Amino acid sequence: MTLWRSEASHQAAAPEPVDPLVAGIATGIGSWPGTDPREAAATIIGELPDLPHLVELPDRGVGADLIGRVSALLVDLRFDSTTRGYRLAARPGAVSRRARDLLHADLDAIEEAWETAGLAGAGRVVKLQSAGPLTLAAEVELPGGHRILTDSGAVRDLSESLAEGLARHAAEVRRRLGAEVVIQLDEPRLTTVLDGSLKGPSILNTIRALPEPEALHILDTVIDAQSAPVLLHTCASRPALTTLGRTAATGISFDASTITTADLDALGEILDSGKKVALGLTPSAAPATPITWREVAEPGVRLIDRLGFPRSVLADRILVTPSCGLAGAPLSWSRKALSLTSDVARAFAEEPESITVE
Repeated sequence: MTLWRSEASHQAAAPEPVDPLVAGIATGIGSWPGTDPREAAATIIGELPDLPHLVELPDRGVGADLIGRVSALLVDLRFDSTTRGYRLAARPGAVSRRARDLLHADLDAIEEAWETAGLAGAGRVVKLQSAGPLTLAAEVELPGGHRILTDSGAVRDLSESLAEGLARHAAEVRRRLGAEVVIQLDEPRLTTVLDGSLKGPSILNTIRALPEPEALHILDTVIDAQSAPVLLHTCASRPALTTLGRTAATGISFDASTITTADLDALGEILDSGKKVALGLTPSAAPATPITWREVAEPGVRLIDRLGFPRSVLADRILVTPSCGLAGAPLSWSRKALSLTSDVARAFAEEPESITVE
């Protein structure tokens, strides 16, 4: 979605495009501890004023986790639960109804918190999250027990259903909040899908590596269907940066601690292409000893220095996030993590040259 900002002038001037996914700010990954959507929504809006997000609360159980939540978004598809996780269901059942009820409660909570904060209709930006099509195809089973990924027709149906469902979801959030939207697609399984290390239901069932062109087509089917910018996120220990960079996504998000020397060229190409990068810098688990925002910031600054980019890139192209979701952390650390993340983003935006690294 492109916004337009016109400068006051006596002469007619072409409007200047404004990207809702701006750099130099902090945002969260998605998940949060606890089960109270109203408390979570108020906290996120207060702690992340530049780009708050619709909070995910997986502690609520089935239908609230990364995969089950998507059952509330899909069009003409739904999930049921199994002992191994989720599978496609022939008709709506308890899982899909619960997922929809939880999502509606979350939307009611953020709408209430948005109005309380005086943000309704102010044209602010909010981020939504969903598991991406490849991770869904890798995690969810067909009725017969095999992963959706093993059936190209089922993968196509899933990606098209997700694309339409996400667009509807974003439209509802725009209407409820009077806000612009950024969509985050979570693809933690992308690397295993590409390298063929995903296991079948038994050792006799192998799942082929998905060729990159096929993976890109599936991802871009969902991305291109959105009228909002898409941030493609992975918490994988080996992020597939080359593939991520070749998608139509506006930005790429990953845990900065996973980047090795072998990843530098791919990351440099992503930044050169003009994409935004959301660096996961703040630990998602509480450290053994207290840390300062400077300690959190140093790896990000060092990474940009190693790539040979000017530090102004930290303000122009970089967003700052926790390293991954915060659902597994104590509430006290989760709040502290967001505070540190905001402090780092502010330093990147205002004084990147003054940050010293050892």
